[in-house]
Amino acid sequence: MAQDVPDADFFRILEQKLHRPEVRRSPDTVHALLADDFTEFGSSGRVYDKASIIEALVEESIAEAALAPDVHDFTARPIASDVVLVTYRSSRHLPGGAAARVTLRSSIWKLIDGRWQMLFHQGTIVPST
Repeated sequence: MAQDVPDADFFRILEQKLHRPEVRRSPDTVHALLADDFTEFGSSGRVYDKASIIEALVEESIAEAALAPDVHDFTARPIASDVVLVTYRSSRHLPGGAAARVTLRSSIWKLIDGRWQMLFHQGTIVPST
């Protein structure tokens, strides 16, 4: 029997867990949220796998981790009974009142062994005008 795909709010909560400093700095929590074959195309242009993103997040400065982005235009679209594409725009206000950095983000969440895990993520910085 096909499982019902949770609504967008469910995926927004999962996605925003990865924005929280206490989650980002917890290798065990991030490990549970990411699929074993996770890949990220970072806004920096770097490509991360699960191990390298966990390491990068643990090494992130406390100040940097605390800059949780605002999330706008969030959507979650099922692309299979066990796969969901999430897209949104994030803006992060930089210290000192500098203009916000806007990033287009997409993630693929997959139901693996009864729990939703992020399989893929990409961030693309929107050039300032």
